[in-house]
Amino acid sequence: MDGIRVTVNGEERAGTGAGPHTRLLDWLRSEGLTGSKEGCAEGECGACAVLVARPDGPGRSRWTSVNACLPPAAAFDGQEIVTAEGLGTAAGACTPERLHPVQREMADRGGSQCGYCTPGFVCSMAAEYYRPDRRTPGADDPRTGTAVAGAQHAADHEHGPNGFDLHALSGNLCRCTGYRPIRDAAYALGSPTGDDALLRRQAEAAPPPRPTRVDSGGAAFVRPASLGEVFERLREHPDAQLVAGATDTGVEVNLRHARPRLALAVDHLEELRTFEVGGERIEIGAALSLSEVAGALAGRVPLLDELFPQFASRLIRNAATLGGNLGTGSPIGDSAPALLALGASLVLASGRGEREVPLDEYYTGYRRSVRDPGEIIRAVRIPLPLARHSAFHKIAKRRFDDISSVAVGIAVQLEEGTVSAVRIGLGGVAATPIRARATEDALTGRPWTRETVAAAAATMAGEGTPIDDLRASARYRSAMLEQSLLRFWAQAAAAPGPEVTR
Repeated sequence: MDGIRVTVNGEERAGTGAGPHTRLLDWLRSEGLTGSKEGCAEGECGACAVLVARPDGPGRSRWTSVNACLPPAAAFDGQEIVTAEGLGTAAGACTPERLHPVQREMADRGGSQCGYCTPGFVCSMAAEYYRPDRRTPGADDPRTGTAVAGAQHAADHEHGPNGFDLHALSGNLCRCTGYRPIRDAAYALGSPTGDDALLRRQAEAAPPPRPTRVDSGGAAFVRPASLGEVFERLREHPDAQLVAGATDTGVEVNLRHARPRLALAVDHLEELRTFEVGGERIEIGAALSLSEVAGALAGRVPLLDELFPQFASRLIRNAATLGGNLGTGSPIGDSAPALLALGASLVLASGRGEREVPLDEYYTGYRRSVRDPGEIIRAVRIPLPLARHSAFHKIAKRRFDDISSVAVGIAVQLEEGTVSAVRIGLGGVAATPIRARATEDALTGRPWTRETVAAAAATMAGEGTPIDDLRASARYRSAMLEQSLLRFWAQAAAAPGPEVTR
């Protein structure tokens, strides 16, 4: 094909100049939409944020904020995007006299100083503004015309009285304004009115994916029409790069100048977007975004509930997938330690069929695995029932939106005060994510007491082969392993119930 076509701010634009590796951010700016900025080129600062119409149930869509600096423009062929410039279309024309409510609150409350980061903040804030279950108490829901009884969350230090979740801005960084006026603007927002064009748009289905091919300079971006076509292309090009959210491959392209000859987009394939809860297991499609997974699980897996808020930022979680996070083989990927603790397995699929591999047998070395050429991760399976006590601990320099120095997933099952089963997953302390098997052996069959846990924690300090690097020293990592188990025991001891012996 000659190029892509993307609806931007209500107008379809032809992306004839967008090549296989042209980022969405660069293409938007080449179209004159320069509100989106590049700050970090790795999805950390949020200056490039835009809104994308994503499916939200049958016949509905949802404005979702994503980073524009990471995914290729070709990945949005046939899709619908709103930039900071386009937000004003909800109020007619974007002029100083007719700003979008989010823009108006940011201006009135001093939420911008140099302004570089402001368009990204505004887009992330707008996604939360249009969140269907975020409504100001007492306001009329424009979908039903009835008053809303209350916000989804009670007001606290991370949620406003209008239900605004500050985690919506966790991927947006500001270096000069300070966050208080930005928070004030977020908490001052009311509910969208019935004549809001962007609100009305959510009552319609998101654009369906369509097969895409973009060729330039000996490289190609392809969105196959089916999983079978993916396998065919992998047989022809075993070195092809699979792309879902592009939160990892985008960094490789931006910072390491990777230029794969063939990129295969798999994020919209229905076979990779399954979600099933049965009596014996939960199956999660490898191409579901982490935000979609969190919504579908709806609290069913408490260990993952602890993981999700600490996994990068919402901007990243709106695009990143479990298949991508596990498939890269990074020893500091946050999902692997949690899934190891849950006893998860991976469904590997190819043109020859499928096979299921326990996650603790998947990795064979640094960024290497048992996955054969032509195989892809189709789904993640979590066995049921879950252990009663679990936790995810992430040690990093920032509370949110940061890379782990150490990550620990723990799941313990107790019977009459004795450890009947335990699984502990570790990240950041070896060339691959690993299980703390010596620590598990030190706990299994023993009474769940402070003395038992202290002895096991000393064993845990010796797990893995931690190294010194820019994020932490080997000694610090070992200390954090020990403290993580002690912290888990203290949290369990403080929880109600008779199963913890002090």
